[in-house]
Amino acid sequence: MIQPLRNITFRWLFAAQVLSLLGVGLMTAALSLGAWRIGGAETAGPMLGLIFALKMIAYVGLAPLAEAALARVPRRRALIGLDLARLLLLLPMALVEGWGVIAALTFVFFAASAAFTPMFQALIPAILPEKSDYAQALALSRLAYTLETLLSPVLVGVALVLISSQFLFTLAALCFIGSVAALVRARIADQVQTGSRGRFWARATRGLHIYARTPRLRGLFLMNAGLSLAMAWILVNSVVYAGARLGDAEAYFPWLMGGLGVGSALMAPLVPLLLRRFSERSLIAAGGLGFALLTPVILLAPPVGGLVLLWAGFGAASTLVLTPGGLVLTRSAAEADRPAVFAAQFSLSHAGWLLAYPLAGWLGAALDPAIALVVLGAGCAVVVIAGLRAWPADDPAERVHAHPDLPSDHPHLAGDLAGDHAPTGGSVHKHEFHVDELHPSWDMEPLDADGTSRRKA
Repeated sequence: MIQPLRNITFRWLFAAQVLSLLGVGLMTAALSLGAWRIGGAETAGPMLGLIFALKMIAYVGLAPLAEAALARVPRRRALIGLDLARLLLLLPMALVEGWGVIAALTFVFFAASAAFTPMFQALIPAILPEKSDYAQALALSRLAYTLETLLSPVLVGVALVLISSQFLFTLAALCFIGSVAALVRARIADQVQTGSRGRFWARATRGLHIYARTPRLRGLFLMNAGLSLAMAWILVNSVVYAGARLGDAEAYFPWLMGGLGVGSALMAPLVPLLLRRFSERSLIAAGGLGFALLTPVILLAPPVGGLVLLWAGFGAASTLVLTPGGLVLTRSAAEADRPAVFAAQFSLSHAGWLLAYPLAGWLGAALDPAIALVVLGAGCAVVVIAGLRAWPADDPAERVHAHPDLPSDHPHLAGDLAGDHAPTGGSVHKHEFHVDELHPSWDMEPLDADGTSRRKA
């Protein structure tokens, strides 16, 4: 995974990502501790629940709208502006003690994050166009998310020895200042996306339009949704299971979550190697089905060491599902449309989590927690298999197809298989296929390599 870091632009962007993640982690910890300080046991939990629900609403509902609103702003300026907006929101969060105002500020903060993250993610494949380099960059990104989850609590613990919890907002602000500095140093082409033309609503729904009409993206969505069903139990009920099954949540919950993080971190560098031999479809399905197949192990009531290994297996399986997604998105859209498609993925994936979290909590309370995990694992397997059916195994990047309505001298046809014609009279050509204005449907006149219509055959 070192190769992408030799690219100076990616190196600064990766530094910006790490600092941004640490800033969000420190802000979340500061918010949680502030909730306890202000509201105590009676109101802290409900208010934090409301705030994190608002976070998911911002992620699900605002990502496509934010991408469309910022489509005509040069990318570097937009990213720096969003980082500065999050930075400026941290000061009033530290000073205000009214929950209504704090909820409003955090909603705006997460709205800025909903705009920042997919725009940032869509920038990477343009900087690292080689598949192997981009796959390694995705693995680094996944590792950064995992390490942030593991290290943020440690940093918070160390910081609280020296400072008051309110100053955690200041540390988060310093992280965002560092992220801005890294973005300033990054050599990003300061240009407007060429896909930013058209009315606002058309731009806002463009990514969702492409997503809904691309079979591999429909399959990706289902496989991610399947993972969220089972993974939500891990994130919601691990602490409950540690207390009920092992008898001491405070002692054993960190061990379980540490196992999850270590398994995820160990799998991340293996994903680029596996992608050299297996398709993204195969790896993502293997991760989802592997997660589901691991869930019945909990019924054996293994000892603490066995549970830590089981949670490590869950972490490794989740990394297999989540890491290759960027490659799938990149080859499913032209460069101009990638920000919109990444925003659609960001929104749809969080919609899956928005449904999975309360379902995992309800099942964990209604059933024995171990039984609930197995039930959700079965649901995960069913949805992943549905994703395999939606995503064709034969899924080449380039497709031979016909444009019956285009004249043979149309610029789009120039340089492609000139002289061949489909039975309908339209010109035949072959190229990397994306849903766009000239290719509005995945089902448009499919042809064999010799120009024979598959429908008529």
